[in-house]
Amino acid sequence: MAYTPATLQLLSPAGELVTSDATAEYLPLIEALSDEQLREFHRQMVVIRRFDTEASNLQRQGQLALWIPSVGQEAAQVGSAFAAKPQDHIFPAYREHVVGRIRGLDLIKIIEMLRGLSHGGWDPAETNNFHLYTLVIGSQALHATGYAMGMQFDGTTATGNPDTDEAVVVYFGDGATSQGDVSEALVFASSYQTPQVFFLQNNHWAISVPVTRQSRTPLYLRSSGFGIPGIQIDGNDVLASYAVTAASLDAARAGEGPRFIEALTYRIGAHTTSDDPTKYRDAAELEFWTENDPITRFEKFLRAKGADDAFFAEIAQEGEDLAADIRRRTLALGSPPADKIFSNVYSEPHALVEAQDRWLADYEASFEGGEA
Repeated sequence: MAYTPATLQLLSPAGELVTSDATAEYLPLIEALSDEQLREFHRQMVVIRRFDTEASNLQRQGQLALWIPSVGQEAAQVGSAFAAKPQDHIFPAYREHVVGRIRGLDLIKIIEMLRGLSHGGWDPAETNNFHLYTLVIGSQALHATGYAMGMQFDGTTATGNPDTDEAVVVYFGDGATSQGDVSEALVFASSYQTPQVFFLQNNHWAISVPVTRQSRTPLYLRSSGFGIPGIQIDGNDVLASYAVTAASLDAARAGEGPRFIEALTYRIGAHTTSDDPTKYRDAAELEFWTENDPITRFEKFLRAKGADDAFFAEIAQEGEDLAADIRRRTLALGSPPADKIFSNVYSEPHALVEAQDRWLADYEASFEGGEA
């Protein structure tokens, strides 16, 4: 599945702005961006890809139990993340590494979570409202909708002040649209006209199941059945991701109800490091999407605007520095203590959990040297 006639694109694969009736509404949002902001889009995409590669390498070397790559989906994430305002709340799935980074998340927190050192990962209050990763597919849609309903009850949205009005963005993949949680969230969002944007990253594969088997119609049309306006964008176009998300969030904050965005992109790598996509993916499909790489496209655009080799070399070096820092900090983390699995199972002390904790401690102590 490639792009469709309905796919909104602001930046062509050649790196040129697309001028048409369909883009006229969004181009002013792009024109309002400074060169510094545009370059920051590129910086975030390049640096997070280098981090992603390093994290995958660390997993292969036994430092992580699992890694969840985001290679190929950088434009969808970076554009939408910069469209959100500081007061907005972000509910990710589990692949939105760069969204977290933009919101102030120290990426080592993701490493710690996938190494088994933390139960949740981070405190959203300390990451500019970037909520926890959700490994239960689609459940974050309900969390986000409930939070958006709470904003309405608290009166923190649709007050007429765009500088303080709040909204919610929830990220999910094409596979999640086959889960009942997402449909239930759409029902409540439509019924209560919640201030939120459903941001679907259609990367074409729910692990090994193609999106064509999940839905016989484009996924952006699904929301209309719930009374929610939907739009399909080129998810490898960072400008389209930014502009459409910004416009959708403005509408949500103003009390115009929820919006649904389907960003057509592609999962270049594996679903996770436990997956082998060569078993089920077509090489020609992979080649098409690799040729439509979001970073390459945006580099063409920036070079046409005057960005030189020194700028791109600086970003590449920043990526290398981050990768080296993440590797150093990961290797210094150590192993999780065995009793970590018993922490925070219940909010109050629990006799059964305490007994299990003691049993494990006694079992380990029974080995020579006190360790299993």
